[in-house]
Amino acid sequence: MLRRLYDWTLAKAAGPGAERWLMGISFADSSFFPVPPDVMQIPMSIARPERSFRYAAVSTAASVAGALLGYLIGSVLYKTVGVPLLSLYGYEHKFVAFAADIKANGFLWMLAFAFLPIPYKVATIAAGSVSLSIPVLIAASILGRGGRFFLVALVLRRFGRQAQVLIDRYFNALALAATALFVGGFVVVKYAF
Repeated sequence: MLRRLYDWTLAKAAGPGAERWLMGISFADSSFFPVPPDVMQIPMSIARPERSFRYAAVSTAASVAGALLGYLIGSVLYKTVGVPLLSLYGYEHKFVAFAADIKANGFLWMLAFAFLPIPYKVATIAAGSVSLSIPVLIAASILGRGGRFFLVALVLRRFGRQAQVLIDRYFNALALAATALFVGGFVVVKYAF
């Protein structure tokens, strides 16, 4: 099933609507959606390595805008939207302590969550719930998300065709590793904070 999804995504990556999907997923990932933009950015960059930096820029801009929505959820809609979202992802029990950490060391936490493969939406909602400075949120989002997406773009621009050969050859092992990273990010947030 994952192989079919990968092949479908790779085929769609060169299509005219691919950037809109990438933008939508990047925006939603920073505020409420559980699927990271890498799911679109990587196949798109493999299909069109010459556009990998453009895709990174789209992902970064949309992700920063989505971080502002996450902040809004935390600051204005925390009880009606934030709590149910956190409950859905299983983070409601440790969220108060995590939000206090965000308030104390906001830039570093936001930067780490923006760059690492852990759920960024939890950090953006926390930032809003403790009224973290919006310029701090934006700066950390640009640096963290931009660093992550442009690093992927750089690697795929340089090794795009070779990456596709490796992915095709080792697809099952790579899919398993990516799933472990994705699930591991949620586990880290749930149990470490």
